[in-house]
Amino acid sequence: MKRTDYINWDEYFMGIAMLSAQRSKDNSTQVGACIVNDEKKIVAVGYNGMPTGCDDDDMPWEREADSALDTKYPFVCHAELNAILNRNSANLKGCTLYVTLFPCNECAKAIIQSGIKKVVYHCNKYADTDGVKASDILFRKCGVETVEYKSGGKALTLTL
Repeated sequence: MKRTDYINWDEYFMGIAMLSAQRSKDNSTQVGACIVNDEKKIVAVGYNGMPTGCDDDDMPWEREADSALDTKYPFVCHAELNAILNRNSANLKGCTLYVTLFPCNECAKAIIQSGIKKVVYHCNKYADTDGVKASDILFRKCGVETVEYKSGGKALTLTL
């Protein structure tokens, strides 16, 4: 008799996104992303961090400072964009993006341009910001489905 308490596809792919978020060195917000094709194969993962080649020990990680150049915001590459740029497939058309935080408007543009057609997000804590409102408008106008992840209530434990 086969096991029946295994995780479903959404739990699996959101779990990969959550695990990817653990690679982020951001001290306030860790975001992970996982892109999956229509065959349920992972074609990319990403997390928020400094661009390749930047020594993240020499870069600012602060949220606020006297100058914007002393904050993380002009430098950090978001998880969604990292996943899109680091994909192992030439084509993301029709793929689904699992992401731990609803995408900002800049990532929304990259998601749309890459051909991703569905975004499953875990949290939308910035829903009232103009950037996220713009994302929602862009997604609706461009036919990208957005779905809030619904946890099945299973607890997953990884021991490393």
